[in-house]
Amino acid sequence: MIGAIIIGILAGFIATKLTNGESKGCLINLFLGLIGGAVGGWVFKFIGVNVNPGWIGELITGTIGAVIILWVWNKIIR
Repeated sequence: MIGAIIIGILAGFIATKLTNGESKGCLINLFLGLIGGAVGGWVFKFIGVNVNPGWIGELITGTIGAVIILWVWNKIIR
């Protein structure tokens, strides 16, 4: 549980830095990372990509999912 929270925060933080560089705060990073993990897992499953299990795979999946969420969010807002 604690590991998932830490990975979620890191994934959200990395995603915000990759997209626009603005800091969103710890709770927003956690939300982005956790929801991004679900989105990233769905996208990877849809395209048939298997990510190695473990915290690095979860971090990659969460980060890519969070980047997708931020990209869509920025397209809707602008």
